[in-house]
Amino acid sequence: MTTWVPLEANPELFNAWASALGLDTSKYAFYDIFGLDPELLAMVPGPVEAVLLLFPLSPKIEAARQARETCLAQDDLLWFPQTIGNACGTIGLLHAIANSAASQAVQPDTALAHLLSQARSVPAEARPDVLVQCEALRNAHATTAAQGQTTAPDADDDVDLHFIAFVRSASSGALIELDGRQSRGPIVRLPHIEADELLPKAAAYIQQHYMAADPDQVQFNLIALSASV
Repeated sequence: MTTWVPLEANPELFNAWASALGLDTSKYAFYDIFGLDPELLAMVPGPVEAVLLLFPLSPKIEAARQARETCLAQDDLLWFPQTIGNACGTIGLLHAIANSAASQAVQPDTALAHLLSQARSVPAEARPDVLVQCEALRNAHATTAAQGQTTAPDADDDVDLHFIAFVRSASSGALIELDGRQSRGPIVRLPHIEADELLPKAAAYIQQHYMAADPDQVQFNLIALSASV
């Protein structure tokens, strides 16, 4: 199996990754979410188009995830199964951009525009090959992984942290969880939220179903994809 060096949860690095591939970060960019209290959520620029969650793959959290009833999203969402080891950061970034208004800020004739177009033209099971064969994506990931503020693990290390993305479906208004490790595709977590509720609803869901599942864990990190300020 192909393995990459994992990405650090860092909005500055994510913006560099996105800009290098073709997102106009003067229109949409990634921002830290410093906490889940209302006053801290209010500090995040809006409107928020996606929420990235980095969480520990602890037995308690994994058990809680498996126990929750899942309803597959029927929406026209772009989902990437993860077959590349430690690529969850890049896949989370792709999920956030491709399934939100930020996709409109992907500049034409860029690597990201070509990748998303190609991925939409093939079934989900063929999309991992699109990622593996995209040299620009591989280079952007490697560059970003090398620039973290902490020492990056080796590509072959067994990493116990994982990125997923939450977006709001444009067609149904559902809160959708996108996880490349889920074998069946995008999952509906809430049947309907208002257009301006993505951040508070996703934060509440994460607090209730991830953080509360294993209160001893502290390695959670949230990053928003929002309109640029």
